[in-house]
Amino acid sequence: MKKLALSLCAVTVMTISGCASFADMAGADSATLNAQSAQSFSKMTQEARAKNQLDSSSSTYQRINTVFNRLKPYADQMNQTGQRFDWQLAVLKSDTVNAYVAPGGKVVFYTGIVNKLNLTNDEIAAVMGHEMTHALEEHAKSKIGAQALTNLAIGIGKSYAGSSIGDLGSAAIDLGSQVGIGLPYSRNLESRADYGGLMLMAKAGYNPNAAISLWEKMNRLDGAGGGSFLSTHPSNTQRIGDMRKNLPAAMAVYNKRR
Repeated sequence: MKKLALSLCAVTVMTISGCASFADMAGADSATLNAQSAQSFSKMTQEARAKNQLDSSSSTYQRINTVFNRLKPYADQMNQTGQRFDWQLAVLKSDTVNAYVAPGGKVVFYTGIVNKLNLTNDEIAAVMGHEMTHALEEHAKSKIGAQALTNLAIGIGKSYAGSSIGDLGSAAIDLGSQVGIGLPYSRNLESRADYGGLMLMAKAGYNPNAAISLWEKMNRLDGAGGGSFLSTHPSNTQRIGDMRKNLPAAMAVYNKRR
């Protein structure tokens, strides 16, 4: 029966709750994932600090941190996981174009995604809102279930994460592998994160139109050779079209704050 469930989860289209439930059965419940993420995040920040790769003072850090603090209370309102998120932010000095949020609210931004794409604060909020939604809806758990829970995906994640994380150290790889860096989210999960991110940024007072300009920049970057973020977040005209359809609902929320 367990082999059948594994096969179904890995090779067929299942509901999000289906793969998440399989993850729970295999020991990757929300509390466990959040605790492991917190431990890896702590090791990563210590290692990055020791290597002078943890940014805590630049203008790029200040901008990311401002967006982070504005989004947090609205992200907490959206949290239906049954687990309180201990939101923390790490900004890493790297030209890597990447950002993600690990289980339990561990936000990781690389300075490269802001500096190389010349992101506005609204566009930073679009990235962060999207990634926070992945964490709030526990998409990592769904992905872990779909990847058959090979040691909480650490082995799988490391094999893919190494090239995208760069030389930031093993702790960064361990944290990244918990969200499966290099293993793309399904189209369904991406669509859910797109929509949730639009609504989250709108609630915090950031213009949802910036999500469109963000992905237009991603498309241009893709044409120029792409980046780590694009390996797990496919940039295409279809997602931009879908977001345009959701803009009226997000703009209604945004305009109520003005």
